[in-house]
Amino acid sequence: MPKVSVPKMAAEIKEIIKRDGSREKFDINRIIAALQKAQAAVGMRDDEMARRIAEDIVEELARRPEDVTVELVQDLVEKHLVQENLIEVAKAYMLHRAMRADIRHTKRVLGVRDDLKLTVNAVKVLERRYLLKDETGRVTETPRMLMQRVAKNVAAADSLYGEDAVATEAEFYEMLAGLEFLPNSPTLMNAGTRLGQLAGCFVLPVGDSIVEIFDALQTMAIVHQSGGGTGFSFSKLRPNGDIVQSTGGVASGPVSFMSIFDASTNVIKQGGRRRGANMAILRVDHPDILDFVTSKINGTRLRNFNISVAAAYEIMKAIETDDTYELVNPRTGESTSKLRARHVFDMITMSAWKCGDPGMIFIDEINRHNPTPDAGAIESTNPCGEQPLLPYESCNLGSVNLRKMVRNGSIDWDKLGAAVDKAVRFLDNVIDATRFPLEEIEQLTKANRKIGLGVMGFAELLILLGVPYDSEQALHVGEEVMKFIRHRSHRASQQIAHRRGSFPNFERSTWRQRGFDAMRNATVTTVAPTGTISIIAGVSSGIEPLFALSYYRNIMDGSRLLEENELFKRAAMQQGIYTREFSAEVARRGSIAEMENVPEKLRRLFVTAHDIPPKWHVRMQAVFQKYTDNAVSKTVNLPADATQADVKEIYLLAHELKCKGITIYRYGTVPGQVLELGQAEGAAGEPFLRAPSEFSGECRECAT
Repeated sequence: MPKVSVPKMAAEIKEIIKRDGSREKFDINRIIAALQKAQAAVGMRDDEMARRIAEDIVEELARRPEDVTVELVQDLVEKHLVQENLIEVAKAYMLHRAMRADIRHTKRVLGVRDDLKLTVNAVKVLERRYLLKDETGRVTETPRMLMQRVAKNVAAADSLYGEDAVATEAEFYEMLAGLEFLPNSPTLMNAGTRLGQLAGCFVLPVGDSIVEIFDALQTMAIVHQSGGGTGFSFSKLRPNGDIVQSTGGVASGPVSFMSIFDASTNVIKQGGRRRGANMAILRVDHPDILDFVTSKINGTRLRNFNISVAAAYEIMKAIETDDTYELVNPRTGESTSKLRARHVFDMITMSAWKCGDPGMIFIDEINRHNPTPDAGAIESTNPCGEQPLLPYESCNLGSVNLRKMVRNGSIDWDKLGAAVDKAVRFLDNVIDATRFPLEEIEQLTKANRKIGLGVMGFAELLILLGVPYDSEQALHVGEEVMKFIRHRSHRASQQIAHRRGSFPNFERSTWRQRGFDAMRNATVTTVAPTGTISIIAGVSSGIEPLFALSYYRNIMDGSRLLEENELFKRAAMQQGIYTREFSAEVARRGSIAEMENVPEKLRRLFVTAHDIPPKWHVRMQAVFQKYTDNAVSKTVNLPADATQADVKEIYLLAHELKCKGITIYRYGTVPGQVLELGQAEGAAGEPFLRAPSEFSGECRECAT
């Protein structure tokens, strides 16, 4: 609705006093918007009435001698609604006001002054993980101060190149505080602190000796302590039962050593701010492949690992033709036996169906896009599979908030382009601002300067455009968006290289072979799951569809908050069907697909992850992968009644569409999963969807 002209008497009201004592310019349109929202809650739409009541309130304020405060304005809104006999609208307004008061109270209990107007859960996550504290554990910074700290520290890298760090700091701060872009968690946690480790993703080599194995374990501990995640290929370890010549004994195999890494991660995460996360990869031709594939089925082992099978082209071909293939001892390079490819594939998909692991990594496809093959082959990825890296390489990630890139029902390409330009510069600066945990990691990271710019809030983008997730139009939007980001980010990296120089391995890279005259970063784009940063931004994670429209979130011990998707709530209000009881019913069901009292248009637009046929998940991942330098993190969420045949179809389709990896999760297959049917407080025995405070929508075993 266009802004109304200010009544003559309102011109005398210059400012309004907020609850924290600060002052801001008075705006009658804020009152009109609040009245319209209350009307919508009861299925009413009368803009003229809202305008008239707002003007009456302003006139009364102008006659009053006291200062204009937020509380006074809200009191007068309630009074005038009652005077107009708009009792149901008044009730809706009072309910919303009471809910906001509860939210403010919860934030105060958390000990955080929220100066960015974030959600309760965003504040909870910031308080727990990101905001600085004193020696007693008391929070000493606000969300706005956090963004200032990060912007200042990362922008300072400009001075290394004789550039204006002060101007850059202002740009970075505006982008971060506006939630248009957020970097990975270690950057938010550690920028401007003594630790100073800002990278999110690491791949560490694991050699075939006790010394090499425990060197990797020690480095993993250091990385986890700083908030980073680690990926490993265990493919070089000799198989279970193989000879150990130095002792005359026999080897215990990769899975046994993975258990040591898992136990170490479990110890470290108890005192850390962020859960340690690992990826374990084993080549499909390793003699212990079946032990690896089934290692997580019982639900008690390797809880701190995602695991994936590295499958080469010839193995995928053997699955198709039902051929056998050779298992190779990595110590000797000799064949030990043969396995039927389809049998192994059956075991992979059976285990994934039962427990969500393993995923598959299409290792040849990854190395086909390796930008620095002369520097080595890629063996592993970070914990969620979206960042393939060389051994001893690290990468920092960040994501543009696509929800912020819509204006008047269309994508604001100029705003998106400007955000991409600033984000690429930010991520490149992070490399120079980081204090690396190991000299080898610093050397290789700076030799290739890999960054990973991705997206979050894609589900909200589609909703704001009026496009259902499982549609050809949505695929077109995804392709259009990622193609634009790739082009703009590559141009930005190239422009930085013209000023600061290309990454040192540029001359030996595929960029030079493709005709580029300069490139600052060996890779530029990555689609990450976004995890907790999407909670801070208040949007869906990565390119995932909405996981639920309404559910109860555990905020503090014994305290739950009904969390609703704001776009769905707004749409339901506009349709006149929204009530608290309606929202609770949505939380009970987990979806509106079968709710006949909801208009078909809304049911089609607001589909959730389990409403969407699996092929659409895979096709969406493939569309984004087409324009992504690194890889795409995407979980194909399946209902509880999905079959192993469904899993096989998904994995084969992912390979056919040239995804670099694939993971699935079938509802209910992991004890303690992050979003589950349970008993909501005061629900009188009815099952409701509930989630812990750090669930962000990606639906793996826990939030990352």
